[in-house]
Amino acid sequence: MRKISIDELEVFLSVKIPSDPKLALDDSRRVTGPGLLWKKPGALVDVLISDDFDKNHVVCVWETQMRRVLDAIGWVDSETKFRIFEDGVTLAISSTMDLLYSAVFAVETGWALAAYELLGETPPDYDHYIADLTKVIALEENPALLSLRTAAKDRDIDVLCDDDYISLGHGKGSKVWAVENIPTPDKVDWDYLYNLPVALITGTNGKSTSVRLTTAIAEAAGLTAGSTSTDFVKLGDEILDYGDYSGPGGARMLLRDKRLDIAFLEVARGGILRRGLPLTEASGALVTNVAADHLGQYGVNTVEALAETKFAVARTLSKDGILVLNADDPLVVANGVRAERTVCWFSLDPNNKHIQDAANDGLAHCYFDGETIHYYSGAKIDLSIKAADIPVTMGGAAKFNIQNAMGALCLAKVMGVPDTAITHGLTNFSSSQDHNPGRCNEFTVNGAKIFVDFAHNPHAIAAIADMITNLSGNKKYLMLSHAGDRTDLEINQLTQGALTFQPDVIITAEIEGYLRGREIGVIPELIKSECIRHGFRADQVEYATNPRDGTQMILDRLKPGDLVLLLALAERDSVFDLLNEVAE
Repeated sequence: MRKISIDELEVFLSVKIPSDPKLALDDSRRVTGPGLLWKKPGALVDVLISDDFDKNHVVCVWETQMRRVLDAIGWVDSETKFRIFEDGVTLAISSTMDLLYSAVFAVETGWALAAYELLGETPPDYDHYIADLTKVIALEENPALLSLRTAAKDRDIDVLCDDDYISLGHGKGSKVWAVENIPTPDKVDWDYLYNLPVALITGTNGKSTSVRLTTAIAEAAGLTAGSTSTDFVKLGDEILDYGDYSGPGGARMLLRDKRLDIAFLEVARGGILRRGLPLTEASGALVTNVAADHLGQYGVNTVEALAETKFAVARTLSKDGILVLNADDPLVVANGVRAERTVCWFSLDPNNKHIQDAANDGLAHCYFDGETIHYYSGAKIDLSIKAADIPVTMGGAAKFNIQNAMGALCLAKVMGVPDTAITHGLTNFSSSQDHNPGRCNEFTVNGAKIFVDFAHNPHAIAAIADMITNLSGNKKYLMLSHAGDRTDLEINQLTQGALTFQPDVIITAEIEGYLRGREIGVIPELIKSECIRHGFRADQVEYATNPRDGTQMILDRLKPGDLVLLLALAERDSVFDLLNEVAE
């Protein structure tokens, strides 16, 4: 079968939609797998709706028009789903995996017809819409892909698809074909194909640390471990590619590598909402926590909606897959108890209700007794590790990293990693820039302690500032900066979190690469104003043209016993280079 180019399809992928701001199409996109709404592939539109219209009525009109379109093109099995949010609605249809571009055209057509009706306007020729859509479907359909996908699903073998390839299984148990050269199921050696232990890791904070911890644990077991993250795709000691690979593209790259034994995939909000998740046979999924961050995109305007988005990972699990959840986080708990999945809870409190319930029911769980982490298999305590023996916990002071260690431990157990490897991995993984770059990295310079962290939301900044505040220091220095796409309110909240460190000197570092529409100098002035509002003197707040210069300003005046927190949002490598030159 000849591969059809996107350019050929885009000849038709242009639907005339009313431009009235009262019913504004915000975005349309294809979804390849499990996401916020459901587990199905298909397409959706986000529509912003003014108060002139009742959202439920808008949905009703769309569903009528959408069904009219679906019936006309013969998609009688296609389902519809919607989600109403504060200022709009998300409208979705399901489709077969080979017709995702056609699905975008179809859902846009359904919305266009609904919008014309709601606005009392006459739409363009309906038959023309359907004729164009029919042409797109004829170009895009790939029966061979569907046949192979069905055969794999019947055998519980994972299927990964994109525009160019389809693959079955994971890593060493995988096989990849170009979409124009797909075999019939009877030509496939099914005995060769299998799924590997794969885990998805999500949450507002702790994702990267958890991915790195679990990877270190798997490597301690002698496995060839792979990971995806916002930094890169990594297999063993090799970086396959640099970049933000917290979406489905990074997962496919890693899971198709035949050297792979076990995989840990960082999953971010954006990837879930833009394209959905790429697999449906994961062994486990970890949700670390949920806090406000990057709200206001794709109809996710509240922290409650963000939590629902994160829990899309539950839809990727195999029938035996297990959710590993933080029982100390109210939003994680609220979504976890209704996830209809087997859950392994972890908590800093042995008296937490969900820990107690798990113990009473003979279910696996993990808790911290104030000194030691204990993993209970359901029948007995299998594994105990003192928090002070886990370097990232900073001797037990970093409670957030005790939680990350518990989550990693539980996930490793879910994936069958031996206890000896779990212990070795946790007790040999440090907060150094080599093991966990940008996450509470510690340096000693001229007898002063310096901590570098990439924290970029109020929850994370407050946690790291609170932890370091408990350390003694003669004079405290803080460097911080924020991205320009944050609102003034968010910048104030981020600054407030950092000020719990109670610094004596504050350096506001400009980051030109993150201005995102703001003028130079605006964000440092916002930070300074917030500092003054919280009782700091104007002369305590200084300006640096970039994070490296800000770091140098602090180094030039450091004395033994001083304490420094560098919230290096940008230019992290240059800050590390500078510190490595002078570190003891």
